[in-house]
Amino acid sequence: MSQGTLFIVSAPSGAGKTSLVRELIESLDGIQVSVSHTTRAKRDGEVDGVNYHFTQVHDFEAMIARGDFFEYAKVFDNYYGTSREAVQTLLDAGQDVILEIDWQGAQQVREQMPSAVSIFILPPSRSELERRLSSRGTDEHAVIARRMRDAVSEMSHYDEYDYLVINDDFTTALQELQSLVISRRLTRVAMQERHAPLLDALLSQAPSVE
Repeated sequence: MSQGTLFIVSAPSGAGKTSLVRELIESLDGIQVSVSHTTRAKRDGEVDGVNYHFTQVHDFEAMIARGDFFEYAKVFDNYYGTSREAVQTLLDAGQDVILEIDWQGAQQVREQMPSAVSIFILPPSRSELERRLSSRGTDEHAVIARRMRDAVSEMSHYDEYDYLVINDDFTTALQELQSLVISRRLTRVAMQERHAPLLDALLSQAPSVE
């Protein structure tokens, strides 16, 4: 069985990453999002093991000590992390895996798995990004301004990624993501692993005719 590919997908808030990734995994077989661990409280409607693996702080810190995480971070007093074992199990089973993480997490993962394919999603303009960030109409100007600063800081790391997708038209951006996944599956190495019997049969010597 061929090894799956690890895809890292990052984006500033408001770029549409979550919606694009959700549509991507619904449109292609053999790919799924890695479910992260977190120590924050479960919100209404969230399901353990689906949205997150909700974990006690002492258990999370024990996992850190054992080196169980590909990457982890502490955000607003809560831990978030990606289980190395869970990801590797899926990859070994031939599943492609998506990590939705920020640029800092991406750096941690690339150090441990240089073969990971990294994709950064950008908005079409700063004005459109600000419109998306303020579209709920309930946040104060200072909150929106802080989100814009955070987004610009995140976007400054785009050049650390293998591929860029600009989410101007959603359908086009989705097609570009699909193309990246499919093209990775068609590389010579991946095809050799997946279709070894076929290649052997095609190249075998035909029996001689007496």
